[in-house]
Amino acid sequence: MFTKIIFVAAVIALVSAQDSHKKHEGHHEEQHVDYYAHPKYEFAYEIKDPHTHDFKQQHEHRDGDVVKGEYSLHQPDGTVRIVKYHADKKSGFNADVKYEGHAKHIVPEHHHHH
Repeated sequence: MFTKIIFVAAVIALVSAQDSHKKHEGHHEEQHVDYYAHPKYEFAYEIKDPHTHDFKQQHEHRDGDVVKGEYSLHQPDGTVRIVKYHADKKSGFNADVKYEGHAKHIVPEHHHHH
């Protein structure tokens, strides 16, 4: 008896699935989905931490295949490194690096214990 019930339930499910498929056949439209989205963004940040002496900033923007930006950071010797960059398909990645300020070389103190 249990086998007959499962068989009848399977036949009903199969018929229902075929009827449901026929209802959608006339209404099925081919949809084209374009997964390419034009890349475009812009961001910026800045860090100023006198406790750790971490000072840096960056900003960048992209429009399509062209990326432009600049960042700077305070280096341990006291100079500031400034990097301006530009990247695109034609010329690749190009950076212009400059330094501001004068390097300070700190001589560590040696303590002699007597």
